[in-house]
Amino acid sequence: MTRSDRNDATTRPRLLGEKLTLEEFSRLAGQVGGYPYVKIVLDRDESLLHFIDSADGTLHVRYIACEILGMSIDELARGLDSFNDYIYRDPDRRFYLGTLARHTRRAAESGREADTFLSLETVDVDTMSRDMLRFFYHRVREHIDPSLRLVLKPAGHRQEGYLAGIPESEIPRVLSHELYSAASFVPLNPGTAHGRLRVFRSEEEYRADPEPLEWHDIVVMPRVPEDIPRVSGIIHTEHTTPLSHINVMAAGWRIPNAVGIGAADRIDRAGLAGQWVDYRVEADGGDFLLEAARPGGHGGVRPTPPADRIAVDRPDLAPTPVTPLSELRAGDHVRFGTKAANLGELTNLLQHGSARWLGFYQVPRPPRDNLLRYLARRLGLPEDADEAELNAAAQLLVKENAQVPRGIVLPFSLQQRLLDSSAELRGAVDRLDSALRKGTSHRGEASLREGTPRIEELCLEVQRLIRSAPLPDPIRTEIDRAIDRHLYGASVQVVRSSSNAEDLPGFSAAGLYESVAHVSGTGAVLDAVREVWASLFSPRAVLLRRQAGIPLDHCRMGVIVQEQVGATVGGVLVTCNPLSPQDFRNVYLNISPRSVTDVVSGRGAPLQYLCNTMEGGSRTVSLGTAADLDAGTKDLLRRLALVSRLLQSHFSPDETYGTPIDIEWAIEGDRISLLQLRPFHTAG
Repeated sequence: MTRSDRNDATTRPRLLGEKLTLEEFSRLAGQVGGYPYVKIVLDRDESLLHFIDSADGTLHVRYIACEILGMSIDELARGLDSFNDYIYRDPDRRFYLGTLARHTRRAAESGREADTFLSLETVDVDTMSRDMLRFFYHRVREHIDPSLRLVLKPAGHRQEGYLAGIPESEIPRVLSHELYSAASFVPLNPGTAHGRLRVFRSEEEYRADPEPLEWHDIVVMPRVPEDIPRVSGIIHTEHTTPLSHINVMAAGWRIPNAVGIGAADRIDRAGLAGQWVDYRVEADGGDFLLEAARPGGHGGVRPTPPADRIAVDRPDLAPTPVTPLSELRAGDHVRFGTKAANLGELTNLLQHGSARWLGFYQVPRPPRDNLLRYLARRLGLPEDADEAELNAAAQLLVKENAQVPRGIVLPFSLQQRLLDSSAELRGAVDRLDSALRKGTSHRGEASLREGTPRIEELCLEVQRLIRSAPLPDPIRTEIDRAIDRHLYGASVQVVRSSSNAEDLPGFSAAGLYESVAHVSGTGAVLDAVREVWASLFSPRAVLLRRQAGIPLDHCRMGVIVQEQVGATVGGVLVTCNPLSPQDFRNVYLNISPRSVTDVVSGRGAPLQYLCNTMEGGSRTVSLGTAADLDAGTKDLLRRLALVSRLLQSHFSPDETYGTPIDIEWAIEGDRISLLQLRPFHTAG
């Protein structure tokens, strides 16, 4: 058993006569995500197990190449892909690679340390067979202090399948989702904040509190609801998903956000509830940092409100007909809204393809020139396939696996025609606009509060009038005819919002506007359209846009009326890993057996998967409150992940192809319906 000498990084590993103890582990350990870890390499030719000094983050591959085989960094870089293939994929490989991590489970009530153990995990791209995995575990077990419990943590769904055929008495194991559910800290969005700490033990307690949340508050709650106003920081005291509406909005607001199990009790013990504090979340930290603000700190004054000035394209209100989704393109967002324009662009892609399918995989990832050979593998092509072959296979994958439900879109000009049809309604909008303009040149805390009750009152009046004003016959007739022509045979529709004041950098507006599902009949569709139009003027939407510096007359609402599709599972994905921003391999999926709403509302606890779009494979991050999925559905989700990576390439705004996208989707049988696509704006 060997380890590197901490005092001389160039020294060959030296022999340790004893088994690895917890003390020795601690001396060698690095730390990531709050877990101490030590990387290991089993050299089968030399019958040696290397415990690597891991504090400096040394990579397995570099350690093997440079410390064991004596290669130079340049030699490794020139042959990196073939070297990786050998050590991760060759069934006769010399080296087995893994990571030991230390975990401590605490007794729920007392807080005492109840169980400390080590987990052994391979790299998630490793293709070890069941026999190789079994051999590796037993060899590592031989070199660990017998008093330390060692469990195997399968690196993905493939290894979970292998372990199902091995008795747990032979190889004890722990699954990723079991560790995730027991984690006391999950960083959702890094950042720092100085604000007043508001603690609520339940949503009911929050709703009953007569003092409203202010922008400078840091809110602590089991699961923060999606309808809170803008705040300065969030701590959830129960597990939640990064893709709920409130967590997506928190990322847009660029505020610190984390899961902190037991945070309310810790805050009570420290006497911090209601106090001004400094709050920090680090992406790779082991816990959030919270401490009382120092007297005189921050200049002795409270921070000023955020001075966001979000840029938004002015809506084009020129007369425009109700248009089928299939005729829209991305540039139509100024007439129909961002969601509708993206769905129209997507519909066109499924039929006609894209010249940008390969973008993400063409970008250099030093020392690799590109990732095209990985894409070729995922598409079932030879690694030396040319770009024409790759493009054709990419188009076939997308076309055979995805669809956009048919629909029509009501342009901004149709909403404007309604607003102009009633003098009473037009006057109410003008009064709201006037109230919003007051004090906008002085955006301190007092000016943000000024007139808020009056603004809320005016918002509700505009909404009431939109819902009750007579719908002009020409508008009614145009919508009715478009439904008959483009949605014939669709017995149930969903009516979705599509504004120009959403999906913007710094202002996602996730969950801010209304959509209405399970709508049948023209009368019900028209009522739902009114509801969506009215949601542009909700008090919360108007006040959040005011804080973001978006004028009322810059905002309009389009409406998508789509055929509602059935679903056995549905959810949301993003083409990045929000829990590990450096991870460019994985697509992160949230899945519900009931509806997408369970994911985005934050009320449910969805299944959470990571699907690797380079080397393949997938793993369960969290089971939530559902049972895991069958093998066929997992395979379909891996195809969906690859489709989404190709779509990211097309929708990226520049040639880095690095901007992730957010997709709402539903699966019924073997068909994937794409319901919504938008950019996913991360904290960076």
